[in-house]
Amino acid sequence: MDLFEKLLANRGPLGSHSHYADGYFAFPKLEGEISPRMVFRGKEVLTWSLNNYLGLANHPEVRKADADAAADWGMATPMGARIMSGNTTYHEKLEKELADFVQKPASLLLNFGYQGVVSIIDTLVDRRDVIVYDAESHACIIDGVRLHQGKRFVYQHNDIESLDKQLQRATRLVGETGGAILVITEGVFGMSGNLGKLREVVALKEKYEFRLMVDDAHGFGTMGTTGAGTGEHLEIQNGIDVYFSTFAKSMASIGAFVAAEAQVVEYLRYNMRSQIFAKSLPMPLVIGALKRLELLRTQPELKANLWKVVNALQSGLREKGFNIGTTESPVTPVLLNGQISDATSLTLDLRENYSIFCSIVVYPVVPKDVIMLRLIPTAVHTLDDVAETIAAFEAVSSKLDKGLYTKTPVAV
Repeated sequence: MDLFEKLLANRGPLGSHSHYADGYFAFPKLEGEISPRMVFRGKEVLTWSLNNYLGLANHPEVRKADADAAADWGMATPMGARIMSGNTTYHEKLEKELADFVQKPASLLLNFGYQGVVSIIDTLVDRRDVIVYDAESHACIIDGVRLHQGKRFVYQHNDIESLDKQLQRATRLVGETGGAILVITEGVFGMSGNLGKLREVVALKEKYEFRLMVDDAHGFGTMGTTGAGTGEHLEIQNGIDVYFSTFAKSMASIGAFVAAEAQVVEYLRYNMRSQIFAKSLPMPLVIGALKRLELLRTQPELKANLWKVVNALQSGLREKGFNIGTTESPVTPVLLNGQISDATSLTLDLRENYSIFCSIVVYPVVPKDVIMLRLIPTAVHTLDDVAETIAAFEAVSSKLDKGLYTKTPVAV
């Protein structure tokens, strides 16, 4: 069979819907300045789909720092991979400040978050080692695990009894191979918003020998007293051996970092192929990240504003009887009962008639009879935005319960 014929015969779970989803449900264009109010298909919408948690995307100090750095350095500087010719004092300064912020001895800058997680896993383990990971881990963790040439065991989401059983299996196996165990979970799970049971995972170190890696993409900047993440929030930051986060969320930029013991970070610097063989992070992104990190440290009102909106949104939804699951973070899922066909019409109604833009999640990410509307509150949303959104959700939920979306689908 021809390779392209094979691909087009099975477009994948998302691609199979591209004939009607493209440009609206998938790859939509939100235009204008990054803010709660943006333009979708020529119409202003109130958007809850941007991971701009602290509102830094258009913060005036951030915009100025980005612009000045671009004017001073351009996007080409520095040229080459850091190990060869692309290292600078600014890169090292950012690494030092990130490590201090998340209370770790050292950190390493990474060009991208997704690629970074895959590469960290690939570098840390070899075929003798065993990976044990949470069943609801992000795709970047799943892909990193898939690259592993040794054994991997998955435990049921946030189920410590299941993790214990898998650690028993892993311990027996590494006793035969002479390898080690890496446990991987998340600080904040990006769909449900619930927290990884990090306290309980760390407590298992008294029973088993393993190292813990935490992807805290949604926790960095939003969780903890200082914003240092979910480990700080749960008071077990020292129990996290490999701490990862991305700049794509609270920092509203591009890039990522990993923090750990100094010798571990040095090992990663000299062995992580995705960084050794890739161009260094451009200077405007590095200097911009330094400014963003400064604001995280010096403007606690950013996180306070975020949580004011989060608490208003989540308490308001609960008071109106909405099921928002077990979230303990800004991530706010609204779970409704309905089919995929209902989800299509409901989303159209929200966007076209109520001017509310949020992400929609359906099967296979959630069960077939569930529709998830995923909201990401930010520090720049207002309480009026919250009230408007809850009112819209009440309206569409009532229509869904009455079966109106099945009887009379909404047309664009």
